[in-house]
Amino acid sequence: MNPESLAWNEKLVGVPGGAIRLDTPALVLDLDAFEANLAAMAAFARARGVKLRPHAKTHKSVTVARRQLEAGEVVGFCCAKLGEAEALARGGIDGLLLTAPVTGESKVGRLLALHARLRELLIVVDDPDNVHELAAATDGAGKRLRVLVVVDVGSHRFGAPSLEDALALGRLVASLPSLELVGIQGYAGRIQHIRDYREREVATRSVNAQLARIRDAFGEAGLPCRIVTGSGTGTHDPDARLGVFSELQVGSYPFMDVDYLACDLTGDETERFRPALFVWTRVVSNRHPGFVTTDAGSKSFATDGPAPVVAAGAPPGSIYSMFGDQFGRIDLPPGSERLRVGTLVRCIAPHCDPTVNLWDHLVCVRGDTVEAVWPIEGRGAVA
Repeated sequence: MNPESLAWNEKLVGVPGGAIRLDTPALVLDLDAFEANLAAMAAFARARGVKLRPHAKTHKSVTVARRQLEAGEVVGFCCAKLGEAEALARGGIDGLLLTAPVTGESKVGRLLALHARLRELLIVVDDPDNVHELAAATDGAGKRLRVLVVVDVGSHRFGAPSLEDALALGRLVASLPSLELVGIQGYAGRIQHIRDYREREVATRSVNAQLARIRDAFGEAGLPCRIVTGSGTGTHDPDARLGVFSELQVGSYPFMDVDYLACDLTGDETERFRPALFVWTRVVSNRHPGFVTTDAGSKSFATDGPAPVVAAGAPPGSIYSMFGDQFGRIDLPPGSERLRVGTLVRCIAPHCDPTVNLWDHLVCVRGDTVEAVWPIEGRGAVA
C-alpha cells in the first residue's frame, strides 16, 4: 500500500460506511471472522489440553500476535526466519521459536542479540557442527540457549533423518553447558492440505508415531523432552486427539485461505474457522463482453497455489485470474450482466502466508466500518 493510499484508508477509520470507500487494492481483515477463528482455536486447545504456538509466518504482525495471546492457550510463537522474530521482538512479543536451523556468523550474532533481549528464545538443530557453533557463540552469554532437535518427518527439507541421529544430537546438546535441551520438533507440511480428513489423519498418525518413538527414546536415555512441537492448521484436530504434541504450530487458522477452506478440518465437515482475509479490488474496465478488468494482479495475490475465489461483488461462478502484475481479470458466467466500472469485488486470499507478504498493512473492517489499519512488521523478512 503506497503512502497516499494508506493515508486515505486511515482517514476512513471510524467513519460509518467507510469500508465501501476504501482505496483498492487493499488487504482486508474481517474482524468478526478473525476473532471467531481465534476463539475457536483457543477453545479447541483448552478442551484437548494442548497449548498453541502459532506460526507468525502467516501474519508477520505484532498486533495479530497480541490478539492471539489475548484469545488464550498460546505459550509463544513460531518464526521461520530471524527477521520475523526480530520484528515481533521489537513489538514486545516474547516466547519465540525459530523453526529452522540458524547458521553462519552473521545470523548467529543476530541470534545472540535476540537471545539477550527475550525472556524465552528457542531454536532447532539438525547438524552437529551447527550445535558446536551455537554452543561456542553462547558460551559466556549468561543464560543458556534452549534447543530442540528437529526431526525429518517426511519433508526432507531439514531434520534428523533417523531415531539414532536424533538421539546423537540430543546427547550432544545435553553435553554442552551453554545449551539446554528441551525437546523435539517435527512439522509435516506436506500433509497439511490433504483435503480428506481421514486420509490426512492416517498420514499424521504415522508422524505422531515417529515422534513418540523419539520422545520415548530420549526419556530412556535420560534426555529431557518436555516439548514436542509441530502440527499445523491442517492436522490440528487429529494431532490434538493423538496426544503426542505438547503444543501445536498452527498458522493459517486466524485468516484461512482458499486451500484450507477446501479441506475438511474437523472430520464431520463442520466449519471451525471462517474466511477472514480478503483482497478487495475494483473493476477498472468492462469494454469486452464476458469479462472485466480489476486493479489487483500478481502484486496483490500469491500465485503459488489456487486462484483467488470471488466472495462478493460478482455473480456466483465468476472466475478470477491474473491479468498482469497490477491487474486482474474476472470471467463472468454466461448471461451475466456487465459489471460497472468501480464495482467493489471481495476475493478470498489464495495462500495467506505469501499473500500477506506482498502487503505493508492490514485494513481491519467490521461490517461496513473500518476499525483500524495494522502494520505487517515482518513483511519481507527473508533472512
